[in-house]
Amino acid sequence: MAQVVEQRAAPDGDDGVFDVLIVGGGVNGCGVARDAAGRGLRVALVEQDDLAAWTSSASTKLIHGGLRYLEYYAFRLVREALQERERLLAIAPHIIQPLRFVLPHEPGLRPAWLIRAGLFIYDHLGGRSSLPGARGVRLRASPEGAPLQERFDRGFTYYDCAVDDSRLVVLNAVDAAERGASIWTGVRLAGATRRSDGWEAQLARADGERFSVRARTLVNAAGPWVASVLHEAVGVAGPEHLRLVKGSHIAVPALYEGDHAYIFQNGDGRIVFAIPWRSGLTMIGTTDEPFSGDPATVEISSGEIAYLCACVSEYFKRPVRPQDVVASFSGVRPLYDDAAASASAVTRDYVLAVDGAPDAPPVLSVFGGKITTYRRLAEHALEKLAPWLPGMGAPWTAAAPLPGGDLDAPAPGEDRLGAFIRRQQARYAFAPPPMVARMARAYGTRMDLILAGRGELADFGEHFGAGLHAAEVDYLIAREWARTVDDILWRRTRLGLSMREEGKERLRAYLEHCR
Repeated sequence: MAQVVEQRAAPDGDDGVFDVLIVGGGVNGCGVARDAAGRGLRVALVEQDDLAAWTSSASTKLIHGGLRYLEYYAFRLVREALQERERLLAIAPHIIQPLRFVLPHEPGLRPAWLIRAGLFIYDHLGGRSSLPGARGVRLRASPEGAPLQERFDRGFTYYDCAVDDSRLVVLNAVDAAERGASIWTGVRLAGATRRSDGWEAQLARADGERFSVRARTLVNAAGPWVASVLHEAVGVAGPEHLRLVKGSHIAVPALYEGDHAYIFQNGDGRIVFAIPWRSGLTMIGTTDEPFSGDPATVEISSGEIAYLCACVSEYFKRPVRPQDVVASFSGVRPLYDDAAASASAVTRDYVLAVDGAPDAPPVLSVFGGKITTYRRLAEHALEKLAPWLPGMGAPWTAAAPLPGGDLDAPAPGEDRLGAFIRRQQARYAFAPPPMVARMARAYGTRMDLILAGRGELADFGEHFGAGLHAAEVDYLIAREWARTVDDILWRRTRLGLSMREEGKERLRAYLEHCR
């Protein structure tokens, strides 16, 4: 496997010009980088912070069609998302797994016949093939109803998928780099000047060092900063149809047993999820609130916490109180403003706006989008840039596994990831089974790059706690652009809630020594 090597200057070649310069290391930017690099284009991506540092690691951790969007007649969006759900489950089975949802019927809100009809459409709109279909359930007579209030008897179950969102971003970047892309984290776009033959971009590192590169096309995938990049760094007026919406989640000690999730209808017409999460927690979310200000300062409000607690307390026997919250996270979604009256009704579809002419280099800006449709968004982005990139290769990402996703095909009736975990636990019997299972879900087959050739735990170096050893940290530094404690514990391994403060301090010291 090619080693990730950071570049500091222009690419090799006769003219030293990148074909595509991407601003933003979230899921859309990294998705475009992967697709473009695999088509033979010379690609660079700059991210001012860490990969997935903001919105892309603050999602509800779902790959889903968006059941509620059917109410807004967004059939094309739901259909595309459902099709992508099937594709992503196939190419990233280590970080994406099926998740069963229980939907209790709340009399007085959406009628049962409407929910049943919506689930029928949801099952058939996207060509479902790998997940079970929806069905009705009597909650009082089933385990799924045990944690719910007695008034809930009728309900429905259906399937979507859970995803490790930040690892989805990182793995796209890894694949892009292994196909020749330059991935620069801690680098921001300070400015870009349009020349007759392309863009001249001025880039700035966190330490103040500046350098410049040239590129034929520019992709602005800066998420909630998309407008400021377009207006301030690039100097293009661009569309003003950006609506920033804050979404927040809370985590509380597990509210029920089982690996299923719940989807609850709220009295205001919104829906809220309760999902099993790391370290014996239940994640609850999300909110939808208008946001203004610096997206880097986003945080949950006391009102949002109260809202989420009140919503799920209408369903669970055990009330959820603000003092039960042990963790929270918030993100700002850069949605395309379709003039919807409420933040929750704003379309989650994406809009790709191109500023350019046949004789002028283009800048393509990404507005809106869902993590589920990032791969298709990348294809559409390159379709729009095709006139400026003659000779570009054909689309290829629909069936190509993400790094580590090349798990063996399962036997009939066998769980693909579960079988892989069992094989790896037998192969690395000297390591604690929970540690092997976690690494399998994070790295897939790439875990062998960390584990192979070691015969005992002492071979992994210093143990920081929660099953994280120096060997894994070294891998993340060398191949996944990890530089800080947060990079490792919150976006690469999700061990931030499991590790003690003493272990975090030792990890911080280790990283300082590695610099």
